[in-house]
Amino acid sequence: MSAVATDTVVIDYLLHLGDNALVLAQRNSQWCGVGPVLEEDLALTNQTLDLLGQARLLYQEAARLQGGDATEDTLAYFRDAPAFRNYVLLELPASLPRVGYAQGDMDWGVTLARNFLYSALMVPLWEALQTSAHAPLAAIAAKSLKEARYHLRHASEWVVRLGDGTEESHQRMQAAFDHLMPYTQEFWTDSALEHAAVQAGVGVAPVALKPVWDATVDATLEEATLHRPSAEGYVPQGKTGLHSEHLSYLLAEMQCVARAHPGAVW
Repeated sequence: MSAVATDTVVIDYLLHLGDNALVLAQRNSQWCGVGPVLEEDLALTNQTLDLLGQARLLYQEAARLQGGDATEDTLAYFRDAPAFRNYVLLELPASLPRVGYAQGDMDWGVTLARNFLYSALMVPLWEALQTSAHAPLAAIAAKSLKEARYHLRHASEWVVRLGDGTEESHQRMQAAFDHLMPYTQEFWTDSALEHAAVQAGVGVAPVALKPVWDATVDATLEEATLHRPSAEGYVPQGKTGLHSEHLSYLLAEMQCVARAHPGAVW
């Protein structure tokens, strides 16, 4: 594989990882100032900053390889939804659907269930990426692993607390997992970008992480007295640029200032 081809593979893989972190950070940031209690408002805000930090490192490295006028800002603020490669799970509103496409109010259980499902994947992924052939990515993985472990512990504790809590909290946590679990099928589909990254020694085959993820999910749901819902159904394809209608609205909110004042600096 030529150096140019290798750089393209690394850039695409870095963008996939960076988009995941950025989109989830944007969703979680919607709780800032409106969390259920002050301590958890601050805890989730800090996790959001962790994710933003991961996205920045990944975008900075992608921009360095891409060259030209690419920067972390152009990659975050001046790409449209089809160019993003994040999991569809991460762009969904933090709420349960009501009728048709109508969304309910923001739901703390949905946010915690999503953070749990995602961080349960990222802990073994960051662990594996510490041996990536691309040294800068390996270094990012080592730093991000510490943060992902905390995110997983925080979300797991809340899943257990609410799942094994009151009748209402149990029902709402179960509803959150029933809603979100089918979207996790995308974790295990081998996209072209991931396949190329694995072939180049840069990335990790998703299916290799599934046994560890399954064990984490099963153990936590059992402790929370929740049943593991079926993941069958339509397989999302966010990694290939096919997103839900929600991502364009999320990006419009996130990118509006940068696009209204391109080139502006503080």
